Amino acid sequence: MTDRTDTGRWRGVVALSLFAGTVGLLAQRPAVLLLAAVGAGYAVYPRLVPSPPEPEIAVERTVTPASPDPGERAEVSVTVRNEGDRWLPDLRVVDGVPALLPVVDGTPRRATALAPGGETSLEYAVEAREGKHRFRPATVLSRDLAGTAEQRATAAEPTVVDCGASVSATALRNLTGERAGELRSDVGGSGLEFHRAREYRQGDPMRQVDWRRFARSGELGTIEYAEERSASVALCVDVGAGGGDRSAAAAVARCVGAADRIAGALVDANHEVGLASHGSPWYWLPPKPGSAHLAQLRRALDTHPAFVPGSTADGSDVPDPADGSGVPGAETSAGGIQSPRADAGTSAPGATSGASAALSDGGRPVEDESSDRERGIGTLRERLDSTTQVLLLSPLADDGVVDSVRTLEAAGNLVTVVSPGPGETDSVGTRLAAVERDARIRTLRRTGIPVVDWEPGENLESAIELTMGRSA
Repeated sequence: MTDRTDTGRWRGVVALSLFAGTVGLLAQRPAVLLLAAVGAGYAVYPRLVPSPPEPEIAVERTVTPASPDPGERAEVSVTVRNEGDRWLPDLRVVDGVPALLPVVDGTPRRATALAPGGETSLEYAVEAREGKHRFRPATVLSRDLAGTAEQRATAAEPTVVDCGASVSATALRNLTGERAGELRSDVGGSGLEFHRAREYRQGDPMRQVDWRRFARSGELGTIEYAEERSASVALCVDVGAGGGDRSAAAAVARCVGAADRIAGALVDANHEVGLASHGSPWYWLPPKPGSAHLAQLRRALDTHPAFVPGSTADGSDVPDPADGSGVPGAETSAGGIQSPRADAGTSAPGATSGASAALSDGGRPVEDESSDRERGIGTLRERLDSTTQVLLLSPLADDGVVDSVRTLEAAGNLVTVVSPGPGETDSVGTRLAAVERDARIRTLRRTGIPVVDWEPGENLESAIELTMGRSA
C-alpha cells in the first residue's frame, strides 16, 4: 500500500488558458485564442495519461566492510528492482542513510525509469562513526508521465553498521552465581588464584595438599584457591537521551554498539547475559548463556525500536525524493519479552506505507519520559533476581538515570555504569550538558557505584580496565 498525491503541476496552465481565452474573446484576438487552445490541450493531456503505477520495489543493500573501524570509509551499494508488471516511467529513490554517518562520496539518490523486472543501482560511500547505526528504509516515489500524480512508498532492507573494536574485558562486580565461569569469587575451592591456607581435612584433594608445609613441619595443610564462577548480568541500554542534539545521539549510538560488544565478551566468559531498555518502548530478554541466546540479543539490538537512538512518530524528517532535500550527509559531502510481540523483528523487504521511525538523529518524542522510565525500572526490578547485576549503558543525560541506578542498588542489584562522553562541545548548551554529566558521574561514584567514563576516541576495553582496576 502506498500514498497517492496530486502534484498540482498543471494547475497554472489551466488558469493561464482560461485567462488567455477570456482576453482573446473580449479583444477579438485570434492569436490569443490559439494560445488558449494550446493551453487547453496541455490541460487535457494529464487526464489522458494513465495514473502512476503503484511501485512494487525490492531493495538489496550491501556495505563493505560490514563492520568498519571508526573513521574508515565504507562503500554502500544499493540495487533497486521493479518486481511489478508495469513500467515505472519516473522513479525516484533516496536511500535511508543513518543520519550520523556522513556521505563522503557519491549520492544516495537516483532518478530513473524501470521496466518490469528491471533494476538500477546506486553507489556511495560513508564515513564510519563509532557505534551501531541502522539504515532506514529507502524512500521511493513513482510519478506518471505527465507528473500530475505520484505514489510514495518505502522499501525496507534491514542493514546495520557496527563500528568499533571488540572487547574482552567486562565491567562486572564480584557478585557470582553457581556456574563455572571466569569471574573471581570469594569462595575457596578449586581454581587458579590463591585464596587461603587451612588445616588438612580428611577427603581433601591430594593436589591441594601443602607439601612444602608438610616437609617443613610435618603437618598436613590444604591450599584453597578462589573459585571462578559465572555472573548473571542484565545489560540495560538508555536510548532516550537524544533530545535532537547530534552529540547526544552519537553517544546513544555508542551505547548500543558497546552493548553488542560487551554481550559478546560476557558470553565468551560463560556468563549469563540479558538485555533491557531504559525508557520507552520497553524490552526485556532474561539472562541466559550460550551463543544462540547471544544471537537473539544482538538481533534485538539491531532491529527492535527500543534500541534506536531517537525516532519520529510522523516521519516528518524522511527525505523527499522529489527534490532531493533532507538527504542525510549530503550537506557535509561532495556529491525476549516486549510489548506487543515476543521477539524483535524487522519489516520484510517490499513496499510499505508510511515512514519508518528508525532514525538516529535525535530524541524520542515521549509524552512523559520520566514516568515511562519509572515504570520500566519498576518492571525491571520485578524481573531481576538477587544475584543479577545490572550494567547500564547511558550518556547520563538527565538526573532520572541517576535515580534509576539508586533504585536498583537499593533493591540489592549491583550496578555498573558505562557512559560514553559527549563529542564536540562547541555551543553553550553542549558545554552545559557536559558539566552536568560530570556532576552525575561524581554523584554516582561517591555512592560507591563504578562509572566507566568512556571518552570519544578512547578504546572501550582500556576504559573498562582503568575504571574497574581502580574500583577493585
